[in-house]
Amino acid sequence: MSGHQTAEPDPYFPANGDPRYHVHRYELALEYRPVPNRLAGTARLSAIAGRAPLTEFQLNLADFRIGRITVDGRTPYYVHRGGRLRVRPAKPLPAGAAFTVEVNWSGNPRPVRSPWGGIGWEELTDGALVASQPVGAPSWYPCNDRPADKASYHISVNTPSAYTVVTGGRLLTRTTRASTTTWVYEQPAPTPSYLVGLSIGAHRTVLLGDPGLGGVPQSAHVPPHLLDRFSRDFARQPAMMRLFEELFGPYPFGEYAVVVADEQLDVPVEAQGLSLFGANHVDGAGGSERLIAHELAHQWFGNSVTIADWRHIWLNEGFAKYAEWLWSERSGGRSAHELAVLAHRLLTGLPQDLRLADPGRKLMFDDRLYERGGLAVHAIRCALGERAFFPMLRDWTTLHRHGVVTTPALTAHITRYAPAPVDDLLKAWLYEPSLPPLPHPAPAPRTPQGHPGP
Repeated sequence: MSGHQTAEPDPYFPANGDPRYHVHRYELALEYRPVPNRLAGTARLSAIAGRAPLTEFQLNLADFRIGRITVDGRTPYYVHRGGRLRVRPAKPLPAGAAFTVEVNWSGNPRPVRSPWGGIGWEELTDGALVASQPVGAPSWYPCNDRPADKASYHISVNTPSAYTVVTGGRLLTRTTRASTTTWVYEQPAPTPSYLVGLSIGAHRTVLLGDPGLGGVPQSAHVPPHLLDRFSRDFARQPAMMRLFEELFGPYPFGEYAVVVADEQLDVPVEAQGLSLFGANHVDGAGGSERLIAHELAHQWFGNSVTIADWRHIWLNEGFAKYAEWLWSERSGGRSAHELAVLAHRLLTGLPQDLRLADPGRKLMFDDRLYERGGLAVHAIRCALGERAFFPMLRDWTTLHRHGVVTTPALTAHITRYAPAPVDDLLKAWLYEPSLPPLPHPAPAPRTPQGHPGP
């Protein structure tokens, strides 16, 4: 397992996160009332100071009213401005010291502003939805908002009993008193703040697949009027899970949940052990099947194996895009190479100004990053061949399970599996803006045992 922390601020979002300390556990107790859109919470953060004494540290939290803050039980000096909560403990924390921060906050949550519009807590027509990538987590709780800072989570949400609450992890208890219900979840796997998803909605819960077969428990939380369409669209997700476990290694979390919001969403969004879709992604005709595969693949690429900072986002999106192509290839659709030809043709006609391994904040969610990322993975497959590529992929997710990675870590990993030098190929695909030629196809893959079938 890898798990190194980078000691510098994120180059794309220097105001988010604080590399001087590490949070290893969050305990969040929330009360939410949908009609006034009112959130009140208490957060307990268990953290460890870095290599230097901490005279002050920073959390990210949007414009809420702060009720009380303590550090190891004592009231610190603090300033809360511009989404940053600067805390100065009563006395400095020694290097390497464990410490506990408690924060009480309340207010009306709303998305935080970003170059891509509002991100984070979204008040819906009936309920709420949280999808935080990349900087939306402070819209609802105080956090060290950087992808490399991964922690376990214990989340309790009290809300009116008509609503189902879903977040990543295992549902421990659900307790109803009078007209409200408290839902308590535990996510033991190390989780970045941006991947803590949350849904509060009027949903019906259904199980996918047959848990009696010993596979990964899969649940879905769907508006009742969409259940028929959903059951057709997501019928092949259990087969996707089996294929991805074969290709990428064991599923890295205890369970997998899908939420369909009764709203239109631009794109589905991954969270830890959870994916969030809009009603527009459920058409009853399988129109979003590639997106179902893409979000599931993120559980390996991005969620378990997490980027050290946002420069490396192609490691999330390129592999998830390629997983779409692998699913198509193995389930009776177009081959990965046919899809690579289409992607290459598309990119040939677009500007050649994107460096995959460091696209800059402006282009980090550009469609070209996804397509070129998938093509780069395909080029690696062609260079390594089938016999080396898939073991390389499985070993990558195994070695860095629940860890933190960079593009140089991947290139060093690939080199160990390559039958011939691949430095020039990797430099061209990852670091040069001009589009390299379409890679030659790898030998046709053998159909593996456990073929998912249609």
